[in-house]
Amino acid sequence: QFWHVTDLHLDPTYHITDDHTKVCSSSKGANASNPGPFGDVLCDAPYQLILSAFDFIKNSGEEASFMIWTGDSPPHVPVPELSTDSVIKVIANMTATIRSFFPHLQVFPTLGNHDYWPQDQLPIATSQVYDAVANLWKAWLEDDALSTLRKGGFYSQKVPSNPNLRIISLNTNLYYGPNVVTLNKTDPANQFQWLENTLNNSQHNKEKVYIIAHVPVGYLPYSSGITAIRQYYNEKLVELFRRYSAVIAGQFYGHTHRDSIMVLSDGEGRPVSSLFVSPAITPVRNVLEKETNNPGIRLFQYKPRDYTLLDMSQYYLNLTEANLKGESDWKLEYALTQTYGVEDLRPRSLYRLVKQFAVLDSKQFIKYYNYFFVSYDSSVVCDKKCKALQICAIMNLDHTSYTDCLKRYL
Repeated sequence: QFWHVTDLHLDPTYHITDDHTKVCSSSKGANASNPGPFGDVLCDAPYQLILSAFDFIKNSGEEASFMIWTGDSPPHVPVPELSTDSVIKVIANMTATIRSFFPHLQVFPTLGNHDYWPQDQLPIATSQVYDAVANLWKAWLEDDALSTLRKGGFYSQKVPSNPNLRIISLNTNLYYGPNVVTLNKTDPANQFQWLENTLNNSQHNKEKVYIIAHVPVGYLPYSSGITAIRQYYNEKLVELFRRYSAVIAGQFYGHTHRDSIMVLSDGEGRPVSSLFVSPAITPVRNVLEKETNNPGIRLFQYKPRDYTLLDMSQYYLNLTEANLKGESDWKLEYALTQTYGVEDLRPRSLYRLVKQFAVLDSKQFIKYYNYFFVSYDSSVVCDKKCKALQICAIMNLDHTSYTDCLKRYL
């Protein structure tokens, strides 16, 4: 088994006070709606919320071989409120927190778009932040991994307890729309070249690979025709993932703060890769959004011989309840195979499931959409357009098939 945690977004300024505009700097002056010890939906995570998540993992009784941690430790605040030093300090704090809870656990981290100052502007050569995280993550990573991490913010490494499993940690922030450093660059930091070589070697050495990254590939399930990374880079990544789909046993992302799946198909429309976007620990939303997510963390089960993904257990904290009681009660939200009646998490199984989602008034889809927000509000309804965007984003990761899908459903 392995854990996946993402988007901690610690807000060190969070504190309970009578003036609700001053509860946290991440609310940007808006009135916190109902602040309690474990946070508020207009704020990023208080330290107490993050501690409760790791405490739950530690005392869950689940044996895990490793943990993946897909980035974004600093809060969502205006650029002048942070600095390179304060960003490094927050990442150091989160790293130390994880190590204090799990001194012997192998952790594979990735950088998020907020793990840099100014945010989103991750560079294509060595930098203070790349250097700092390489030093912070020495306990987890080998020299080869640290050297590419210092140069471009990415690395690959075998899992010590699973000799034929390799983790490839990508820096997809290089491909993120707001990153002006990489505008008009065909292969920022030579990551594509490196990725292709790494996948090629894994194929030769009969290894399996888990891809981890912060910003996912594919289309955002809540907006029409917008890829999470720039479209040009998305097409390149999708093409590589198709070509090496026999090697890639799973893909894991964060960034959207929502719980979603994607199924990558080959040129013939056959499902070849399963992708999972894990919801955030932070419950933050902006004032204008109606929905957000309850804090979530997840545990994957895999087959030790070929690293096939067998199941996924999603845990969550009902934030409203936790604040009312003054104690955190993390619970199992759902186990994927049981909830949806599927055999495992292989591309074929997920593909069949999404075909069920697409049916009119699908009960399975209603469940999926509630879990999309980590059970934040079960009364929310996904209309025809909303559902079309969801289904097309799950099933179609490249421009051509996505556009065709929208034409079919809309």
